[in-house]
Amino acid sequence: MNLEIRIFETAEAQLLLLQHKISMINMKKSIAIISLLIVSLVAFAQNDSLRILKAQKGTYFSLKSYKAKPLSEWKTTKELLPKPIYEDNKIFVELYYKAWELAFKNIYEPSDKNGFVSQYLDAAFNKNMFLWDGCFITMFSNYGIPYVPGIESLDNFYAKQFPDGEISREINRATGLDFSEWVNWENKPLFTRWGSTVKNGNVVTNVSEPVVYINREVPLEKPYLTLDALNHPILAWAELESYNITGNRERLKLIYLPLKKYYGALQRFLMQGNGLYVTDWASMDNSPRNSYILKDGTGIDISCEMVLFANNLKEIAKLSGNYKDTAAFISDVNHLSGIINEKMWNPKENFYYDLTKDEKFVPVKTIAGFWTLISGVATPERAALLEKELNNRKTFNRLHRVPSLAADQKYYSPLGDYWRGSIWPPTNTMIIRGLEKYNLNKTAYDIAMNHLNNVADVYRKTGTVWENYAADSILQGNNSRKDFVGWSGLAPILYFLEYGIGLKPNAAINTLTWNIRGSKKVGCENYSFNNHRTSLVAENDGLNGKSFKINIISDGNYTLIVNHNDVQKIVEIKKGEQILSF
Repeated sequence: MNLEIRIFETAEAQLLLLQHKISMINMKKSIAIISLLIVSLVAFAQNDSLRILKAQKGTYFSLKSYKAKPLSEWKTTKELLPKPIYEDNKIFVELYYKAWELAFKNIYEPSDKNGFVSQYLDAAFNKNMFLWDGCFITMFSNYGIPYVPGIESLDNFYAKQFPDGEISREINRATGLDFSEWVNWENKPLFTRWGSTVKNGNVVTNVSEPVVYINREVPLEKPYLTLDALNHPILAWAELESYNITGNRERLKLIYLPLKKYYGALQRFLMQGNGLYVTDWASMDNSPRNSYILKDGTGIDISCEMVLFANNLKEIAKLSGNYKDTAAFISDVNHLSGIINEKMWNPKENFYYDLTKDEKFVPVKTIAGFWTLISGVATPERAALLEKELNNRKTFNRLHRVPSLAADQKYYSPLGDYWRGSIWPPTNTMIIRGLEKYNLNKTAYDIAMNHLNNVADVYRKTGTVWENYAADSILQGNNSRKDFVGWSGLAPILYFLEYGIGLKPNAAINTLTWNIRGSKKVGCENYSFNNHRTSLVAENDGLNGKSFKINIISDGNYTLIVNHNDVQKIVEIKKGEQILSF
């Protein structure tokens, strides 16, 4: 039986909803007992939960309401999107449009009930929208701006931010309320509601367990959310990915304060006494690492993500004019990076690992260790060793790259089994971007094209795009949702445009780099970056099979860098049409 208590706060003229489930109540129990539970819950809601109900959300985000506009429709918008040309493998083009078509089914408009402030693209995984998913969705949907909600999808998370800076990983699409299970209705110190523990030698899951802080004081302030709600702080990374395409500095000014407050909340509640960070299952739902780190161990992913967050905030501070804040972020980066390298690098295995509460290496090698690349934590020497591991066929270099659990680990599943071996588009993207940070571009390209080719091959067989994929066969994962766009639009759209066709924008310096790798006609019409619309088509001139004629049309000026056959040409593109020979 599920009970819902609805509380009205007339002074605020708002309807405030408290959802607190009472599960597994035997219907045969007396009315008196059930009535007593209801009375207790009402008292609970009036006391411990009052601060949650009265919390003013979205204080730091200046966008307060939604300005209605028509939702884009697939049939009328298709021709307005970037139009890829790729004669080396035309199935990529078909897959590209299929991904966009699926994405359009998941575009939503704010309602009076949910209080959202922007249209958004969501994975439609269930009735809730997810921060982790939403960040990765923006990374490909930015290429559809202004016809598709891109980075503005994240506005709705900023609009629901708590006064202390916390942002929930999961919010109900219909009501705009945080997923009830992740709310700290009890007003306790930080705890995990769906945690796990070991009892009598067995792992017991879905238990409420307090976070045990070791060698630090428990924060005096109680969090609004549970540990389950506070994972993968990658909003700032998503914002900078968008900035690379749009060049929108006003956007960075809008979101800087919400991000700074979010960062502070995570430092306050998630930092363990050793300076590293605690996590729950970190969206790696059934990974064998989880029972070792839940609630008091420290995660290599969350610790590196906090370094990434600080690095990103440093850049956003500069771009938004908040120069005085940069020194503190640089200090945080250097300090936390040093701790990670000191404590989480296993020199015997040349890999980064999670730590148990007593700072022993968790004996499970997962994809989480590669967050050290995109965060910049790894030294150049260790980055080279991580690249070597990515090319190791016994662990991460499988038929389909990169499995979430190394193939030589005990619970590895060649068919996927979710986070016990599946290929996930978001973690592949994390790895690719990380490799590029260290100029390990060949391996980055190889992984991107391996994933794109395999996603395309599964599309040939099934006619759709999947949530995750098997590592050792050309199949969707054995526990995978179909029509998932969602983050699975990353390969068909972002990987195709940036690695297949080869177009990489840098709006900050108004530059577009084009890496032409094939020999057949390639390009993209109606391509958008930095407020430019441009079409670029390269076609073999037929003379020696190696030279290209490139036709370019643009509505503005930008710098084009073309790389082909180890030759680079830099051209200043002017408004209008021009033809290049290469």
